[in-house]
Amino acid sequence: MKKGVSVLVTVALMALASSLASASDPSPLQDTCVAIAEPENAVFMNGKFCKNPNLTVAEDFFYSGMDKPGNTSNPVGSAVTPVNVAQIAGLNTLGTSAVPTEILTVLEGTLLFGFVTSNPENCLFTKVLNKGDVFVFPIGLIHFQFNIGHINAVAIAGLSSQNPGVIIIANAVFGSDPAIDPDVLSRALQLDKNVVKNLQSRFWWDNN
Repeated sequence: MKKGVSVLVTVALMALASSLASASDPSPLQDTCVAIAEPENAVFMNGKFCKNPNLTVAEDFFYSGMDKPGNTSNPVGSAVTPVNVAQIAGLNTLGTSAVPTEILTVLEGTLLFGFVTSNPENCLFTKVLNKGDVFVFPIGLIHFQFNIGHINAVAIAGLSSQNPGVIIIANAVFGSDPAIDPDVLSRALQLDKNVVKNLQSRFWWDNN
């Protein structure tokens, strides 16, 4: 009888432990994992092989043609234009973290897109996008968009989070409340302390 009670207690404890357990997708161990065909000595992640990060280029995160209509000469009168890892190899593994991945489609105008990889490489990738072009920013990397055209530009962004939030670097560094000690910023950014104070005195516009 005691043995039966012991087994029941053990099962109950295991059930309680299971009810409290949680799990999530792991964060990526590198900035990018551009999908390629099966090579030798490659890393297999998320159903694809990873390209050597040192060989990554901006085109790996780019797709053009979303402004072009598909062939609708079929019985259902419609066409789907897929934009997934088969079209943008840089999308591989970018949906597996709570930190959102961002994908943008240019609707009007011409924009310069770019992002910088993490230390120690700090490699800059840039690409000029026009109407119908698509670009994806890897998870958690500093990135930017800049209108280099002569008309207003419009782009739509999709993020892999229901509430991704935005961090504008200049606002966070120079417009924090309370302000970061100028000595800290002067040392970290290797700027004259008076330059830091001048930047902190400005109004940093929030475009959200």
